[in-house]
Amino acid sequence: MKESSTVSVKSLLKIIDIKSIPWYMYVFIVSLSLISTVASLFVPWFTKNIVDVLTEQSFSWVPVLFVMCAFLIDAVAGAFSTYFLAFAGGKMVASLRKRLWEKILHLPVSYFDRHRTGETISRVSNDTAVIRELITNHVVSVFSGLISLVGAISILFYLDWQMTLVMLTSVPVIFLIMRPIGRKMYQISKNLQNETAKFTSSITQAVSEMRLVKAYVAEPVEKRNGGRGIQHLFEVGLKEARLVAILQPFMSFLVMFMLVVIIGYGGYRVSVGYLTAGDLVAFILYIFQIILPLTQLTQFFTSLQKSLGATERILQVLSHEEEDHTSERTAFTTSKSISFEHVHFSYTKGEPVLDDVSFEIKPGKVTAIVGPSGSGKTTLFSLLERFYAPTSGMIKYGKDEISSYALSSWRSHISYVSQESPLLAGTIRENICYAMPREVSDDEVQRAAQLAYVDEFVADLPEGYETETGERGMMLSGGQRQRIAIARAILHNPQILMLDEATSALDSTSEKKVQEALSNLMIGRTTLVIAHRLSTVIDADQIVVMEKGRITGIGNHQSLLAQHQLYQQLVDQQLKMELGTPIAQK
Repeated sequence: MKESSTVSVKSLLKIIDIKSIPWYMYVFIVSLSLISTVASLFVPWFTKNIVDVLTEQSFSWVPVLFVMCAFLIDAVAGAFSTYFLAFAGGKMVASLRKRLWEKILHLPVSYFDRHRTGETISRVSNDTAVIRELITNHVVSVFSGLISLVGAISILFYLDWQMTLVMLTSVPVIFLIMRPIGRKMYQISKNLQNETAKFTSSITQAVSEMRLVKAYVAEPVEKRNGGRGIQHLFEVGLKEARLVAILQPFMSFLVMFMLVVIIGYGGYRVSVGYLTAGDLVAFILYIFQIILPLTQLTQFFTSLQKSLGATERILQVLSHEEEDHTSERTAFTTSKSISFEHVHFSYTKGEPVLDDVSFEIKPGKVTAIVGPSGSGKTTLFSLLERFYAPTSGMIKYGKDEISSYALSSWRSHISYVSQESPLLAGTIRENICYAMPREVSDDEVQRAAQLAYVDEFVADLPEGYETETGERGMMLSGGQRQRIAIARAILHNPQILMLDEATSALDSTSEKKVQEALSNLMIGRTTLVIAHRLSTVIDADQIVVMEKGRITGIGNHQSLLAQHQLYQQLVDQQLKMELGTPIAQK
């Protein structure tokens, strides 16, 4: 256990970017803390002189002035030290949060498949807050406390070494108690961070899907789930409270017992002339200057154990393999064909999603992917976007594997419009211009909006393009969201278009207009369409039929209609939906 803690402390020091603060800042903070500590050590000594002067039935303002100066220096230096320490700690944690957030942005999609959103958010917010508390509230206070501790004990030995030895007998007892409590606190802290992450994930999911919750009258279900998470947090918090309940009374008892012994024994030594009254007062004041650092050490130890638990969770994120952004090759100078060559893929080992997929997407042509639900159509898109890598086989752009191109450059040449049409909280204009690498003029926005027929409903909105869409675009209809997503794709002007039946949520009038806009956009671009509607299939240059992860047919509409049984069934079903007429009657 000891070895594990040592490694964790090293890890904590490793993830905190100490270099983000200039060296002279550390020197300045430590110097201020040292000045404050030394000034506080002089206060009992000057108080001793005041008491001794008063017992001699005379008075001098000199020791009083010295005490006041010591108090003033201690207060001013302590205030500046606290502020600059908070600045340094905040900057280090801000650097850690930035590093963690950048890491999360570069994690592969597979990471988010396995980890809940709330847990990831908890790493950035809750866990880093625990480390911030350690740095800003305890690190330098422990340093100054150790100086105060050493200084006070040294002066106490000078005043009366016998009484000092009596007092120090309690120190081994403190460490014997603290060691097992610290181990237990470390485990409790880990559990607390885990439960906090689970609870955050649970309520994040419920709030983000509140329409689903209300539509299915699932408030009682979410109430139970939330109540269970709150209860778990309560129980873990109680375990921490039990340790604190043991620790605080023990420390209080030890302090009171020590004071009673020192006052009794010190009174005796004053009465026999070994000490003056001022010496005894100073001795008692120095004891308090020892108690405070010991309390700070206890709080630091507790906070350190919590931080080690948080560090372990943060390191799990930071050490996770991220997407490969090492390639500097930019895509691409000319339009080339895209070929899938014997591609196999599975999300989980032993459960293949794609099985020996091979076909070619001609440049500037439209390729439609059709097949039953679960046949692997969307997975093809994910592989082409490089969200995942094939288990085996290759995907090539021309003669080169797509993995040879810089990831950001490859994706920047692709626009993906899905059925869901995800939008971010913000204005319509911000969503149309999302992720554009340059400033976009109003004319460009309006042109893209006109091509996607966004301008038609924007004209009826009081705030126009500055209208807020709401979280995930929930203040707009499904058709409006899709048109905004199409306008975004038009503005990005991609070489490769991936459309997951982008017009499926539109009414017939809007569909026709948007289909015309998409047809114009497709000219000269390589287009891959997951097709459900017959009109999309018929117009495609090439149709790929998929079933259970395999390609069972490739051709145009007429050839597949004549030869492919599954394709005939799909077309027949679609005709019944669109026209209410089976193929036999057409």
